[in-house]
Amino acid sequence: MIIVTGGAGFIGSAMIWKLNQMGVDDILVVDNLGSSEKWKNLVNLRYTDYLHRDQFLEMILEEGDPFGVEAVVHMGACSSTTEKNADFLMENNTRYTQAVCDYALKNGARLVNASSAATYGGGEQGFKDDHESLGLLKPLNMYGYSKHLFDLWARRTGALGSIACIKFFNVFGPNEYHKGDMRSVICKAYAQIQERGQMRLFRSYRKEYPDGGQMRDFVYIKDCVDILWWLMEHPEANGVINVGTGIARTWNDLANAVFAAMGRKPNIEYIEMPESIRDKYQYLTRAEMGKLRDMGYTAPFSTLEDAVKDYVTGYLAMDDPFLDARKA
Repeated sequence: MIIVTGGAGFIGSAMIWKLNQMGVDDILVVDNLGSSEKWKNLVNLRYTDYLHRDQFLEMILEEGDPFGVEAVVHMGACSSTTEKNADFLMENNTRYTQAVCDYALKNGARLVNASSAATYGGGEQGFKDDHESLGLLKPLNMYGYSKHLFDLWARRTGALGSIACIKFFNVFGPNEYHKGDMRSVICKAYAQIQERGQMRLFRSYRKEYPDGGQMRDFVYIKDCVDILWWLMEHPEANGVINVGTGIARTWNDLANAVFAAMGRKPNIEYIEMPESIRDKYQYLTRAEMGKLRDMGYTAPFSTLEDAVKDYVTGYLAMDDPFLDARKA
């Protein structure tokens, strides 16, 4: 059995889609569905069973291996970069992940775990996924810090040499519809353009970056799950591993790609950034991808324009993108 935590969420459900494509359906979905609509992400997927995250944690702490686990894809976490409850993030993101890691290693299961590029903070130490510089990183928000603490724990205990700990950069694509304010700008922009014929971007507060010129490493979800599958098939590929494209593009580039995919002329309004996030805002992220390539991963990444077009025309343009489109 393959266990996917956060299996109804954005990356988790996309990973189950990938597993189904590869002929795998003996899957245990672990999540907290609550009253959200993310259950819709599961409707077109094949899996064996579902467990609430609390029940799953209780079982792995008390019963050893009740599932006959082969691999764990641990995508379950609170991913809100604005979450203020530090105790909740410590328990839900850091300590929960430690328990999942212990469970996987004790039972000889492959663990692919979600870290985050938020661990890099403002990028003063660069974006190199080496273990030596982990202790120098200073995340800008509690979400990033909760992920960083697990990375440090895994290095300290030696677990990092036996697991793949993925530092996702700016992931976008199908199945993020339930994420509210944490949806990608592409997803939000599509709705804005449909409603007003215009999209909004934050102004810049640094002279070296024009408005909309802040840069991100945008990576398509379909490329991400291809990498996750490859890592499951290559248990020798371990440690912290960046997953981006290695190319930084501006928010203006992204906006122009969305307008082009919708067949409209660009119309961008630059708005003030909330003061609460101005001192925590990353102006540049760009994954260094040499490590993954040196491990043997050779597949190309989608260009921003091609990925945005696929997302807009194949999913966001559907009447109900949760249910209407599931294409390869």
